[in-house]
Amino acid sequence: MNLLQVVRRYGPVGGMERYVWELSRELAGMGHDVTVLCEALYADAPPQGVRVIELGTVTAKPRWLAHLRFSRRVSRWVTDHPDPQRIIHSHERTAVHHVTTFHGPPFAAVRSKPWWKRLSLRIAVNLWLEKREVCAPQVQAVVPNSFMIGEALTSHYPCIGSRMVAPVAPGVGDIPPRPPRNIAENGGIIGFVGKEWRRKGLDTAVAIVAAARKTRPDLKMMVAGPQPAEIEHLFTGWTGGYQLLGQTDSTPLYARFDLLLHPARQEPYGMVIAEARAAGVPVLVSDACGIACELPPSAVMQEDAPVASWAQATLELLGTTCEPAMRSWRDVAKEQLRCYQQLQR
Repeated sequence: MNLLQVVRRYGPVGGMERYVWELSRELAGMGHDVTVLCEALYADAPPQGVRVIELGTVTAKPRWLAHLRFSRRVSRWVTDHPDPQRIIHSHERTAVHHVTTFHGPPFAAVRSKPWWKRLSLRIAVNLWLEKREVCAPQVQAVVPNSFMIGEALTSHYPCIGSRMVAPVAPGVGDIPPRPPRNIAENGGIIGFVGKEWRRKGLDTAVAIVAAARKTRPDLKMMVAGPQPAEIEHLFTGWTGGYQLLGQTDSTPLYARFDLLLHPARQEPYGMVIAEARAAGVPVLVSDACGIACELPPSAVMQEDAPVASWAQATLELLGTTCEPAMRSWRDVAKEQLRCYQQLQR
């Protein structure tokens, strides 16, 4: 197949960007003709077999204007380089794609805010860009990366109709497995990973672990992502028993966790949850995570459940075993190919 992937930043530099990087690498490795159209390459070299076309960076702020400028550059390039056999798969707010993957919650949720909070050029342009992305006439497939995102899109944009396809969730790279071990009766290590700690519920997680420590006083908590100075206040009253690692590579950390705790208030998917499961780490997450529908009931709590209920579930999961649940990027590429093949019929 002749495939054009569109993303502003091409490289393993973020969640969406990692998705495009790995997807394009796997598609090229399967023998397909893959080109990536981007502002710039954020890596020393592209994956083998992937051709990269850099259109030049645009000013990052305001974001709505950056989206517009990049979209126009993409449209000009496609007009100047016509190819009727090409499938254009965008991960941005563009105007010429056949397939778009939605990596986050719809901006249209802003419509639930009071009208006086919606009177701005930024909001008007973002709403227009988003509707064009999913409902423009040339769009043949809208691919959410979780059922939660798909349901939200369908709710906000009935115009999508039959163009909505099954979610294609992210894959996971190589994660060192958690070795078998016995946990001390009063101990254990609870892990939390996430830079956007407010949205991901770190304050709730700290309260949950504090409650669980009344039963298991030697229980420890490791936090990766936020800068320690930002979150130290959450541990007021603690006398040790926690470790704030700051922004760091979480890949080798999972093997040290006995449980990953993720009581997020909003999480379109939850890559850290998928990574923990790939390492064989038990997880306890809120029902506000897109990945929740893939987990057993014992691993999912209502986001607003009492802290005491969360703490009890935490204690019950500590010491349990969990078979590694691996979803490879090759699996992602195969699912995406099935979507492309439907377009060609």
